[in-house]
Amino acid sequence: MVNGTGTKDDPWQLTTAPGTSQYSMYRDEQSDPPALVCQVGSTTLKYHLSAIDDLAAWLREQSDWVPLGAADEQKTAAAGSVEAWGRSENNPVGGWYGLRKGYRGRFGMYLPPLLEALGLVELTHDARNNSVRALAQG
Repeated sequence: MVNGTGTKDDPWQLTTAPGTSQYSMYRDEQSDPPALVCQVGSTTLKYHLSAIDDLAAWLREQSDWVPLGAADEQKTAAAGSVEAWGRSENNPVGGWYGLRKGYRGRFGMYLPPLLEALGLVELTHDARNNSVRALAQG
């Protein structure tokens, strides 16, 4: 269940997997390219809007639990993690899903809770080292 409709005036209200931080996200379909805007305190991060469908599809292909591996842009992402896929030249956008240089990381922190709220994935909620997997499609 998600609070908000995902618009700028009524953003999704979300919590990180460990439950330690709250943030909001909304679709900005008018930006170029269309973006998913993530507001964490006073920090704004932006990701390709296609990340929602692309990540859900990739997780279905994995057919198992995948570590989140959240990391800042300047840090190396753990191999095989959501974060690494969000930066990979082999993903549908051919690299970073993050759109704001210097703030392109944390894909593995902020996207999986949104996908869980939208009913697309299952997410662990441990203090550290959380994982995500696609829900079976019925």
